[in-house]
Amino acid sequence: MLHVEVSGTGSDLVLVHGWGMHGGVWADWVDELSDRYRVWVVDLPGHGNSRWQQQESLTAWAGAVRDVVPAGAWWLGWSLGGLVSLAALADRRGAIKGVVLLASTPAFVKKEDWRHAVDAQVFGKFAEQLETDIERTLTRFLSLQVRGMAHSGKTLRKLRAVLRDRPQPDAAALRAGLRFLQASDLRSALQLPAAPLRWLLGERDTLVPVEVCECFPAIPSRRIAAAGHAPFLSHPASCSAQLDDWLLDRREQVPHANG
Repeated sequence: MLHVEVSGTGSDLVLVHGWGMHGGVWADWVDELSDRYRVWVVDLPGHGNSRWQQQESLTAWAGAVRDVVPAGAWWLGWSLGGLVSLAALADRRGAIKGVVLLASTPAFVKKEDWRHAVDAQVFGKFAEQLETDIERTLTRFLSLQVRGMAHSGKTLRKLRAVLRDRPQPDAAALRAGLRFLQASDLRSALQLPAAPLRWLLGERDTLVPVEVCECFPAIPSRRIAAAGHAPFLSHPASCSAQLDDWLLDRREQVPHANG
């Protein structure tokens, strides 16, 4: 079973973190969200406080998360967490109310018919580095996430501090997650009619170009100005306000400061 933490009251909201991180990355944002959501924070297989149990497929990771959260919840997946959320939606559509893709995409690597992504060599280099120095590889990946964004230094320091809060990810789990980033193409899941989708993107994200949402104009989307790959850290109030607009009944919404 995966490690999961639950806080707050209200509609169920599952937060799924990105590659190499753990659920602690959400801590500050959860404090703000928990007055109107019951928030389920999960550590992915082999990350944080969750044991690695040889879950080698994206479907297995999605199933592991689904096993520890309630049916009928909204899932918010950040980066790799977005792929996990889409895999869960495609595998068992009735169990999820909807998915918010936060700085995420159905396919991270460029293809002939998919240009709004990164070159394959980006993740290829991380795969090579991973075999010699896990800690350095993770640190470099964090640096890439904040490149070009506002408040990059502050956000990078926050990410580095969070990374050290829990055990280092299992090497096999990191390899599996990197394979998912390199090889997954879940564009078909974005066309499923069974559950609503939303797209929340950082305007300056170097891993997920904001233009990706233009490929699926029917999916409601919002771009967070000056944000990079971790908008919930750099611009939490803006992310909260948009999330409430999508997920809450308007009578339940509360005012937010600018973020």
